[in-house]
Amino acid sequence: MSAKPGKLIVIVAPSGTGKSTLMKKVRADFKGRLIESISYTTRDIRPNEKDGLDYFFVSKPKFEKMISNDEFTEWALVHGDYKGTSKRYVEKKMKEGANLIFDLDIQGTDSMKEAFGDQAKAIFIRPPSYEVLEERLRGRGTESEDAINTRLNNAKIELSRSGDYDYSIVNDDVNVAYNKLYRLIEDLIGE
Repeated sequence: MSAKPGKLIVIVAPSGTGKSTLMKKVRADFKGRLIESISYTTRDIRPNEKDGLDYFFVSKPKFEKMISNDEFTEWALVHGDYKGTSKRYVEKKMKEGANLIFDLDIQGTDSMKEAFGDQAKAIFIRPPSYEVLEERLRGRGTESEDAINTRLNNAKIELSRSGDYDYSIVNDDVNVAYNKLYRLIEDLIGE
């Protein structure tokens, strides 16, 4: 008898919404019940990383061959290195009954929805307002004015797409938002 098919959960949000904080809590609270998909990358392996655990490390020519063979659900060229999600990996894990979680941008989320349809449930994390988002980004004190402006311009586009996804959670209080996210994920993987 085969395992019950796993679920695909995608978390998508503009920079500054608190997505990283929420994802950290999800990883801890759903450990063993929800796994992060392992991406392929062409960047060099770091000393504390393991191939097949942190990433699947491959050469650029190998990655480009995988692109031409349409082996990725989503991929991007980031800072000179490729990064992408293998269709085969996701399909294999789902058949095994694993529940996978993804932290993607809107392009990656769109690709995931296109490849997996309603099997992929996308949860958009929103700030309470654009002004609060700007405040959060500036309050970090970690980026140049140009970088902040780029993130804010991208956020306008991303926020306009929030209604395109399956669920939306406003992160105006991290604990309240996390409780909503926790209950939603519980419902999704318990179906």
